[in-house]
Parts: sequence; structure tokens; C-alpha cells
Amino acid sequence: MAVTLNQVAPWGRTLDEYRHLFDLTADDLEKRIVGVADGPASFNAEMHALGRRVISVDPLYAFTAEQIAERVHDTWRNMVDQLWNDLDDYVWTRFATPNQLGQHRLHAMQTFGADLPLGLAQGRYVVGELPRLDFGDDLFDIALCSHFLFLYSAQLSGDFHVAALLEMARMAAEVRVFPLLDLNCQPSVHIAPVSAALQAAGLTVEIQPVPYEFQRGGNQMMRISRT
Repeated sequence: MAVTLNQVAPWGRTLDEYRHLFDLTADDLEKRIVGVADGPASFNAEMHALGRRVISVDPLYAFTAEQIAERVHDTWRNMVDQLWNDLDDYVWTRFATPNQLGQHRLHAMQTFGADLPLGLAQGRYVVGELPRLDFGDDLFDIALCSHFLFLYSAQLSGDFHVAALLEMARMAAEVRVFPLLDLNCQPSVHIAPVSAALQAAGLTVEIQPVPYEFQRGGNQMMRISRT
């Protein structure tokens, strides 16, 4: 399915956020990592600056840095304003206000945009879309998926989640997905049936706490590994 720029909600996250929401250790950061549905995160750029290589995959990368920057300009303020309307749904410890969060995320997106042309040339940013990705088996140690699976539970079926997670498990020895809440800050209806389907396919599924909570109650990730 082709993705248009108007369907994209740019909202970039940093290396520090990735470390906490996926409970990544220093050893983890040395491993072969693929970020699926990474969007305009600065994770890849920051890792590259530290001499580490991450592959990020997203349909967003079919667009130019200028087109993405225009989309960010058109939507960023509305996303911050929406947070002011839903303050009780979020935990304001890492960020004191929606405006502070917005500036943090805007900086992450600008870092991403500055890195995108070089990253595309180096193969660090790859155009791709779940549930099928053009990578061979076992190319990565860890596959990460942030704020896509389970978050969009109303838009993406349980079958889509199963297919997407099996695909990621084909590519990587371990898969981590965060958060497990939907857009209404409720536990995804797909968690139990998806977990059962993955276990039936021979995978180990664990729900683990992480040292990160922004959506209220959203402090768990799904960790999938091969038995």
C-alpha cells in the first residue's frame, strides 16, 4: 500500500528515548539493530555520530528531507496543541509541558532531516513497510518497533500484527515493541491473541516493564525471541 505524505504524523524520538522505552543496554547498542517504522527519529543519526550503525525502515523515507520538513512544519504545532487538551492521559516527568516536549521532538526531527540525505546514500535509511520487508533472514540481532504496532490497534488488524511481528522475527533474533497501549491510552486488544499466535509459531513472548512512561500506564514492551 502506497503511503502519502499526508498520512504521516511526524513525531521524532531521540537515542535517549529509545534507550529507555526499549530498555536498551550498552551491550545492546553494539549489536546489529534495525528500527522498523522509525519515522523521523534522530536515533539513527545519533548512533551514526557515535560510530554505530543502525538500519531504519519506513515508507516516509521515499520523500525528500525538504518534503518531510514541510510536513513537520504543517503538523507539529497541532500535535502539541492536542496534548494540551489531553494532559491527564500523559505523565509529565521527563517533560514539564507539551511545549517542552514539542521542542524536544522538533529538535529530533531536525537532526533526522539533516542526516537523511547522507543516511540514504549510506543505506542507513531504507524505504519499506510492514508486514513485508526486503531483508534476508537473521540479518539483525534486535528489531525495534516504536509507536506503530499496538498503538494503531483500531487501524491495524490482529492478523496484520501477527504477520508484521513474524516478519521482524524472521529478520532478527529478538524483537522489541513499545508501547502496548492504543491511541486512547488503553491496553491494545491485540496483545493476548497476537501473543498466542506468536507462541503457536514457536516464539517466546514476554511482557516486560521499561524505565519509560509518557502515555499514562504505557511502561511495558513486548519482547519476542526464538526458543
